[in-house]
Amino acid sequence: MCREHICNQIDMKDYRLFEITDFVMDEDFIKWVFENNPADNNFWNNWLTKNPDKHLVVAEARQILQSLKIEQELVSDQKLQREVDRLIQTIQMQPQQLREQAQVFSFSSSRWWYAAASVLIISVVSILYLMNRQHGFAEKEQFKYTSQVSSQHLIENINTSNEKAQITLPDGSIVQLAPDSRISYANRLDTLSTRDVYLSGEAFFSVVKNPERPFRVFSNEIITKVLGTTFTVRSFDKDSVIQITVKTGKVSVYNQANSTTSKEIKSKKLGGILLTSNQQLVYAKTAQTFQKIVADCPAIVIPGGLIEKKMAYEDVPLDEVFNELSRAYGIDIVYDSELLENCTVTADIRNETFYRQLDLICDAVGAKYELMDGQVVIQSRGCQ
Repeated sequence: MCREHICNQIDMKDYRLFEITDFVMDEDFIKWVFENNPADNNFWNNWLTKNPDKHLVVAEARQILQSLKIEQELVSDQKLQREVDRLIQTIQMQPQQLREQAQVFSFSSSRWWYAAASVLIISVVSILYLMNRQHGFAEKEQFKYTSQVSSQHLIENINTSNEKAQITLPDGSIVQLAPDSRISYANRLDTLSTRDVYLSGEAFFSVVKNPERPFRVFSNEIITKVLGTTFTVRSFDKDSVIQITVKTGKVSVYNQANSTTSKEIKSKKLGGILLTSNQQLVYAKTAQTFQKIVADCPAIVIPGGLIEKKMAYEDVPLDEVFNELSRAYGIDIVYDSELLENCTVTADIRNETFYRQLDLICDAVGAKYELMDGQVVIQSRGCQ
């Protein structure tokens, strides 16, 4: 009954509107992070499933709380009540108003414990956040769009409309610039050793291939380098993350603050964190961490539509189906070939999305899949 009451309280909050600081200061969220209660785990896992866009915000809030390394002492109800009683006896020497306030603790000792913990955590988090912000402020300022373009003589395009604006760069590359976004580049972009553009906001790039002149996108702390491919960069100042999503080809991503990568950034070869078709890299600004994931809506990368015509199977070996799917989307599918060598698939998945295709295939052989590090990992105990 008590757990149902707590869950109802949680459900009343609209966590979709929460940002990192809101989660860090939320009592129920703090309890979930530190207690690892099965009922709380169930609630938050279900909520994250319904709100996948909040995964990174929640992960960052959890990391902030866990970085405090505050270990709550496991206190029995009897011991906690003894401590409360001792506190009440001490306060009895004080005015009547304080004695009345003390009684509140005996009726809600558990609530008081978490409220006190919340106040402590919030205080420490606030201090650490301010110290970290002051320490890294100057460094991050130098990577901002205005700081990087102010001392250069560049051409700037600003999209103030409500629709995407198409821009053709001097080297022939095409940029689809999103609303409220801006991009800067040199007038002689096609003659320089590196084709550098500076982005604030979001843009889709279709880059003309030129291995001798790498194409680089500077977006706050992140540099995206390609030789010739199609990809999207989203880097608004107001966002807590920077996202790079690859449609076709290969993309290399670097953190500008990491001085050890300066030579790699300037070289003609791809290095850093490599992304391929239908992969996405998410950079959390506060935690300064990268996460490689599979794109939300993977698209077929093999031209001509030949693969789609083949996606109707009747007793086809599972490894053949997975290999075909992997080639079609350019996404690695990892599985135990020996365990599943006798499995066959009968299904028509020609008109389905990538994730629906995976669902149908896995259902056919009694398997499940998980997305890890930009790959699809198949989990199975064998054919069923």
